Amino acid sequence: MGPQRQLSPAGAALLWGFLLPLVRGREAVLYSGGEGVTQDFCMLYNPYWTTLPSTLENATSVSLMNLTSTPLCNLSDIPSVGIKSKAVVVPWGSCHFFEKARIAQKGGAEAMLVVNNSVLFPPSGNRSEFPDVKILIAFISHKDFKDANQILGNNITVKMYSPSWPDFDYTMVVIFVIAVFTVALGGYWSGLVELENLKAVTTEDREMRKKKEDYLTFSPLTVVIFVVICCVMMVLLYFFYKWLVYVMIAIFCIASAMSLYNCLAALIHKIPYGQCTIACRGKSMEVRLIFLSGLCIAVAVVWAVFRNEDRWAWILQDILGIAFCLNLIKTLKLPNFKSCVILLGLLLLYDVFFVFITPFITKNGESIMVELAAGPFGNNEKLPVVIRVPKLIYFSVMSVCLMPVSILGFGDIIVPGLLIAYCRRFDVQTGSSYVYYVSSTVAYAIGMILTFVVLVLMKKGQPALLYLVPCTLITASIVAWRRKEMKKFWKGNSYQMMDHLDYAANEENPALTGEQIVQQ
Repeated sequence: MGPQRQLSPAGAALLWGFLLPLVRGREAVLYSGGEGVTQDFCMLYNPYWTTLPSTLENATSVSLMNLTSTPLCNLSDIPSVGIKSKAVVVPWGSCHFFEKARIAQKGGAEAMLVVNNSVLFPPSGNRSEFPDVKILIAFISHKDFKDANQILGNNITVKMYSPSWPDFDYTMVVIFVIAVFTVALGGYWSGLVELENLKAVTTEDREMRKKKEDYLTFSPLTVVIFVVICCVMMVLLYFFYKWLVYVMIAIFCIASAMSLYNCLAALIHKIPYGQCTIACRGKSMEVRLIFLSGLCIAVAVVWAVFRNEDRWAWILQDILGIAFCLNLIKTLKLPNFKSCVILLGLLLLYDVFFVFITPFITKNGESIMVELAAGPFGNNEKLPVVIRVPKLIYFSVMSVCLMPVSILGFGDIIVPGLLIAYCRRFDVQTGSSYVYYVSSTVAYAIGMILTFVVLVLMKKGQPALLYLVPCTLITASIVAWRRKEMKKFWKGNSYQMMDHLDYAANEENPALTGEQIVQQ
């Protein structure tokens, strides 16, 4: 078998767009041969209309006839040489494809392949209107058909079969590991920053430190304003996607490059080697950090240039996305549990509204959230605000089809991550070890598993916050209630500064108290 190729994203999106809204499309393989060369292509068909064998060995070989120059809407469009026992390739348009299939069937054709790359709306029609049509109807990309002619020549024979997909979706495991790792590391990092601040409070003016903290803190009012901005941005993206998507790509490149630098710089600072510096405008800079900044910019630029390369660009996007989420979880601070409840509660309503309610409002009946995450039909650009992991089918013949991806929005990591970060900081501030942090992280993992279970059972995209928010908020509340710290947990930073100092003292020297630190 010759080298396999992947269906272009534009072609595959087209096929999914015009076939799936009307029929329950399923991927199949078009095994093509000609001039001593073989090639696999992807096609879509309706298994409720026609059944295909599951293996190549059981598939029947038929000759392919190119009829794309004729509409095939009348019997007179059948060429004089006939189409008996052929698989005919016809263009989209002129008449309904079921009518074309009826004509092809009367001519004795075995199958009909419809090619098109310009349909912007799903076709209308009902299978019951054409009960006499029995031949196989499948859809292929015009680009794939053109490539087949160039590679295989004009005398092409084909076999059509529909192998099964792998039984287990390993992408869920990958998504789960990425999500839990990111929120756990982000929360832990936020706790380290808090501990460093507590140690530094003895050498800084307390008012200056308070102002520094407020600069990074989300107040309840700020939380409400933030959610309103999210709603406005979602609506604007829906109506002006083809312009704003490039703004979002540019913002993501800049923000993710800076985030990747911050994450890697924190690690490099722990390495006691290679600390040589150079002077520039009166300031000294470490050479290794200069090279690091160049590397981070290069990663973002490479992703921006090759962002539509399906086979490997998702790796760079996920690396940049993880760094982006980590940096935000570490940087943004919710001052108390009250702000956590407001933020997570409002974003839960936001998520549910844009996933479950908007299909009743939009003209095409599609969810705004799902449509923007996947990219509106006819637009090849995708919003870089998700973790993407393609189905692990590289060793399957089905890899010739557009590899479907599992996605998880950044918000499903960052929003619960801010709560977990607050729990870790509260652990640090009150000296409660890792109780709140560990319990909230485990609750997040359980919420992710619950999301996947519901996704598999319902076979429909789910708003992950619908399961993550209750799991994390309820767990944190139960822990605080059991430890009789709910009032302090709810108010957050309103507890006495001496609690901070006592914990910092214990970290530095168990024999010292907060009061002794102040005296020193």
